[in-house]
Amino acid sequence: MDTTPTPADAGPSYAYTGPHALRQPIEAALRQVVDPEVAMTIVDVGLVYGVSVTDDLVHVVMTMTSAACPVTDVILGDVESELDRVVPPTMKIRVELVWEPAWTTDRMSARAKAFMGW
Repeated sequence: MDTTPTPADAGPSYAYTGPHALRQPIEAALRQVVDPEVAMTIVDVGLVYGVSVTDDLVHVVMTMTSAACPVTDVILGDVESELDRVVPPTMKIRVELVWEPAWTTDRMSARAKAFMGW
């Protein structure tokens, strides 16, 4: 299992543990989910903190840019839907919303910062 997080500019900014064969499909699925308030993927915005995959579960730990985010339910639903397309049907999907550590702009990818003009 690969447990090494990748730097934001080289790939996902979150830790991944699990089978190597599922890493890319899960990454691609998460990159399909867009935060509609900023028109960027949740991976580029840095909302995903970690993904762990076991024999029967995909567990995603993520946050929002603010606790008052009006599209939280939409984003969480989109994460589940996109993952459901790429993981085996026998696997459960659990998306856990956390507030610690708090999201900061430091979590954004170089692409997201350039998009925002930073």
